[in-house]
Amino acid sequence: MHPPQSEQSDTARDETAAAPPRPGRIERLVAAVPPYVWPAGLGVTGLLGATLLHFVDPNQPGIYPTCPWLLITGTFCPGCGTMRAIALTTQLDITAAISMNPLLFLLLPYILWAYVRWFSWTIRPPRTPPKLTPGWFLWGMFTVITAHWVLRNLPWFSFLAPEVPLFPGW
Repeated sequence: MHPPQSEQSDTARDETAAAPPRPGRIERLVAAVPPYVWPAGLGVTGLLGATLLHFVDPNQPGIYPTCPWLLITGTFCPGCGTMRAIALTTQLDITAAISMNPLLFLLLPYILWAYVRWFSWTIRPPRTPPKLTPGWFLWGMFTVITAHWVLRNLPWFSFLAPEVPLFPGW
């Protein structure tokens, strides 16, 4: 005999709930992509962006969008001047690039190290799980970025603002 309708639907619901969800089309496509494609794609995108900044001057008004933070508050964010700094770096004017955003050049070694590590780990994954970044380092980065953000908007530290030379005579 067949169980009553309510018992049969409860059993079907339990089997449906216990079954793992099937991955969707996007999840299957992402899983099919080799892992090294993501850092390689980011690297190519970065090089294309730097090439665009080399040939299309970010100092020309109306070409690139204005920083939303600067537009709303009238103060500089930690990233203000980064596009102009990258454009000047592609033209090998390093001192002018540093004066656009000194924080970028302070963090550049860490950014490059993290990118190379990510790329190498996608090609040859580590045998043991990687160690977490120490909390003191993360708090230090947070402190440096926040201090740069606040100080570059104070009149005594105006040399940290974009387009102001860090040292007289630069």
